[in-house]
Amino acid sequence: MRQFALSIVLIFTAGWASAFETEDFARFGPSDSQTVLKIVSTADIRFFEPMIASFIAAQPGTAIDYTVVSSTELQKAIVEEGAAFDIAISSAMDLQTKLANDGWVQRYEIRSIDALPDWAVWNDMLFAFTQEPAAIVVSKSGLGNLPIPRDRHDLINLLRQHPDVFRGRVGTYDVRQSGLGYLFATQDTRASETYWRLTEVMGALDAQLYCCSSDMIEAVKTGELLIAYNVLASYAFNREDRDDFAIILPSDFTSVMLRTAMIPRNSQSAELAGLFVDHLMIRSHGSEFKLLTHPALNLNQIEVALNRIRIGPGLLVYLDQLKKRAFLSEWENAIVQN
Repeated sequence: MRQFALSIVLIFTAGWASAFETEDFARFGPSDSQTVLKIVSTADIRFFEPMIASFIAAQPGTAIDYTVVSSTELQKAIVEEGAAFDIAISSAMDLQTKLANDGWVQRYEIRSIDALPDWAVWNDMLFAFTQEPAAIVVSKSGLGNLPIPRDRHDLINLLRQHPDVFRGRVGTYDVRQSGLGYLFATQDTRASETYWRLTEVMGALDAQLYCCSSDMIEAVKTGELLIAYNVLASYAFNREDRDDFAIILPSDFTSVMLRTAMIPRNSQSAELAGLFVDHLMIRSHGSEFKLLTHPALNLNQIEVALNRIRIGPGLLVYLDQLKKRAFLSEWENAIVQN
């Protein structure tokens, strides 16, 4: 699918010196429609398809082109290549905030719903429609009689006590490549010094590095990994085989990411994009849809310390080039111990 999707983007961007790399692509609605909303997103198609279908049902004759990219490629597409998307959706809150702060986003005033949580809208530019916690995903069968870790201290002790079991079979984000992974890592360091001890322990065990949550979860499923750290819980809970996993929201603290949508400043269909934002917000915050959520992810009923990541200028601190280079250097020293 990757080769197919990339060819589509090359068609859309003919004349550019280079094209951003995509992971997937799908057209929804009439193939011959003249009314097309172009969405670029880090969310897998299967998770977002119900929302798209409901929008098309509400706007007959509209088609949607949905392109899946990584968070870093999304930023590249908008900033470096001027790709004309109408909606940009990402889990990397810091990169979305930077796009808005740097003038790449149009303002839009929500019309469809009066009462939204205070975290849901930032400066009429970023619109948060999910709360998604970071989890530790564990293979139930792979762990056997070993205890399931409930927090980072448990995980550190488990890995230290059984290095032969976990060598090469622990996974986490490659924060050099994953915008969400970098966001979670920097937020972890703000919340606790435990992150660096855990990273060093994983590094000593030849941790496997991944681009995205779905790949880590699949690696746990196949047995390539026994444990994946900082995986999006929503992706794990929404799998049909979720009972094969222990999905742990760490009791010491659980970081919660807000997935956001925005309207890029060069949108060619800003009015239609506004209608989609309205549709997205009223259905995500109302009772009709709980996109990318699961009954077990009711954060109002979870008895763990939640580290809710809030949209705002504070997220830009670790995007400063000097701070980012220093952070990545320390991370590489901890995780890559060759």
